[in-house]
Parts: sequence; structure tokens; C-alpha cells
Amino acid sequence: MKRGEFLRSLGLSTSTLMAFYCLGTTMTACGSSDDDPDPDPTPGGGNAGTGIIGTISGSAVNFTVDLTKVTAVKAAGGFQVIGDTIVAHTNSGSYIALSKTCTHQGTTIGFRAAQNDFLCPNHGSQFSTTGSVEEGPATTALKVYKTTLSADGNTLTVTA
Repeated sequence: MKRGEFLRSLGLSTSTLMAFYCLGTTMTACGSSDDDPDPDPTPGGGNAGTGIIGTISGSAVNFTVDLTKVTAVKAAGGFQVIGDTIVAHTNSGSYIALSKTCTHQGTTIGFRAAQNDFLCPNHGSQFSTTGSVEEGPATTALKVYKTTLSADGNTLTVTA
């Protein structure tokens, strides 16, 4: 839990919260940085052990996935949410990457291999592998990212 969330859970007003921030309190989060639920938005450099290197969020998405380490995507029908994207391996063998966020109310979508589409679990919006809306309530298509598979089939590059 982040500091602001904790203070709000205590029922503190916005003005009280601002006073804490303006005074520069030395309050620290409970727990170590190892259990921080917020991932590094731009893994790279020394983070190659995860199998994902590059920028995984924002407008400059540009990352590489080591499919020998990120095995959820390697098999046909598999998918993985990576930063702001959802990367899926269709049953036909192609890799696709789309915005992970439903355009209706911002819920993270999932890939349905049997239907070869994406489903929002919140209100049931369905999206095709091209990002277009198949069924609402969403009315806006998902952003599509370019995917390039290496010649050996072990590295997938996703770019905006």
C-alpha cells in the first residue's frame, strides 16, 4: 500500500494529506522494496533476468521478450500482460500485441484462445485480434502494436 492510500484509509482529508507532503515528513512505507507491487515501468539494463527488456509503458512502447524465459507467450494460445500491453500467441501461430486496457472503463482484458479474441471481464466487451470492437459496450478499438519474431523464434520485439 502506498503512503497516500494508507493516509486516505485513515480518513484524512486532502488538506491534511497536503500538509504531510508539504512538511516533508519522513514517513516510509511498511515493508521492503522487494514486496513493492508497482513494477519498474521501464525495465532494462540489469533487468534481463525477467526476459523483458525495454520500455513497456507510455507512448514509447519498445521492448523485447525472450520467449525462452516468458514461456506463457511461447505456446499457441498463450498470452501475457506486459506493462501497458497484452501480448498473445494466436492459435494460427502469429504474435499480436494490443493495449491491455479496455476502452470502455479501463479494465485489463484477457486473451481467449478458443475464440481467438480478447474479452474484458468487467462488462463483456470483446475485441478482435486486430483490436476492433466485436461486441460492446466498448465503442473504441484497442491500440495495436507491431510485433516482430526473430528468425530463431526465441525473441519477440514489440514497438509502438
